[in-house]
Amino acid sequence: MPPAGKGPMPEAAWAIETRDLVIRFGEFTAVDGVSFTVRRGEIFGFLGANGAGKTTTIRALCGLLAPTSGEVRVAGLDFSDGGNAIKTKVGYMSQRFTLYNDLTVSENLAFAAGLRKLDYEAARERTRELLGFIGFDHPLSAMVRDLPGGLKQELALAAAILHEPEIIFLDEPTAGVAPAARERFWGLIRRLTDSGKTVLVTTHYMDEAEQCGRIALMRAGRLIALDAPQALKAQAFPGPMVELTAPDRASVSDLARREGVLSVQPHGMRWHLSLKDEAAWKGLAAVLPVGISHRRIAPSLEDVFIRLVEGGQR
Repeated sequence: MPPAGKGPMPEAAWAIETRDLVIRFGEFTAVDGVSFTVRRGEIFGFLGANGAGKTTTIRALCGLLAPTSGEVRVAGLDFSDGGNAIKTKVGYMSQRFTLYNDLTVSENLAFAAGLRKLDYEAARERTRELLGFIGFDHPLSAMVRDLPGGLKQELALAAAILHEPEIIFLDEPTAGVAPAARERFWGLIRRLTDSGKTVLVTTHYMDEAEQCGRIALMRAGRLIALDAPQALKAQAFPGPMVELTAPDRASVSDLARREGVLSVQPHGMRWHLSLKDEAAWKGLAAVLPVGISHRRIAPSLEDVFIRLVEGGQR
């Protein structure tokens, strides 16, 4: 399935392909007919509320979970061997910290190399290279539990790519990390894709999602939208968006029932009002209650998420 708004591309261009992917656990359908493709060298974002099916989909793409039905191809490989070949081509960093706090830095990396059955000399050289890549300047004898949170995540990334995978899956890699450390981590992601790696990442931070080439939105196990960030904003909000400052909730709630108003959502102490078109805004602006101030704004990915994901669930 080609990405939204794009023509067909050669099969070799795809790092990941899924078609009608279904994953069930007993009577529960966690992933329901999901189809998408990811280009080689792309940063591909996966967004959705908790329980939407993102992590389950990633586990299938990593060769860890066999599909109930549908097709999966990762790095040109399928599940004909139970996903074993796929596992050699991918690196996976889970949403929970994946290193051992009671081991040193060198012990953790040696353990990760052992799991991948890397040759000792090759593992040592690759470890040196990756520690330089992340700019690690602490002693290798340091206990992981004593490292700052952001540095732990960078180290976990290094462990996930010791075997030089083509495709890297990052499941909420910066959850709970300070903003400065998150930006540094995303600098590493960009450097990975610049070198030809493909990255699929899930995040709840909309500023991070803005850095993805394309974004897939999931809700209740289904893919509900897929496109570049700016295209998703244009699709979700074809008309103007206005930020309102109001003295109370009641004065804004009445606006939701006006003709041409698509939604009214709270944003901190203000409200985001989306409208069908310019005519709808002109008509509404003329009758805004006294005490409500307004300014035109551009929709954000947070607005898209609220409208398509949270709004759909409500």
